[in-house]
This record gives sequence, structure tokens and C-alpha cells, in this order.
Amino acid sequence: MPITKGAEKKIKGDAKKRIFNIRRATVMKNAIKELKKVSLAKNKKEAETLLKTTYKAIDKAQKRGIIKKNTASRKKAQMARIVKNIS
Repeated sequence: MPITKGAEKKIKGDAKKRIFNIRRATVMKNAIKELKKVSLAKNKKEAETLLKTTYKAIDKAQKRGIIKKNTASRKKAQMARIVKNIS
């Protein structure tokens, strides 16, 4: 239990931030899953448009500290490779 008034406020703020962070992570994961699903369907045009939204989601997650910089870079490279290899 928090002892000081400031500690109580910190717990409330942390709870709000946690919700936003979970939301950003979920959006990123769903964008990646959607891109992979479209790539399996061999739909290159749709995959290229989804790639932009996936990049945006990954960048936002990296900016807020949900994933690290190199992890974001690796994920973006993997997504680009998936789109590139669609026949």
C-alpha cells in the first residue's frame, strides 16, 4: 500500500500508462499478424499498404519504450522481407 499522497498518485498514473502501453503493443502485434496473413494469401498490393501501417505501429511502440530500438528495426526488416518475397 502506498504511504504518501505522491505514491498514491503514482499508482494511478502508472495504471493509466499501463493501459496505453498494452493497447500500443496489441495494435503492433495485430498489424504484424494481419500482414503475415495477407502475405500468405499472396496479395502483394494489399501487403504493401499494410506494411506502412505496420511500420507506423512498430515505430509508435518503439517511441514509447514498449520495444527497444533494435527490436523495432529487426521487426521492420522482417516485415519488409515478407512483403518482398510475395510472388
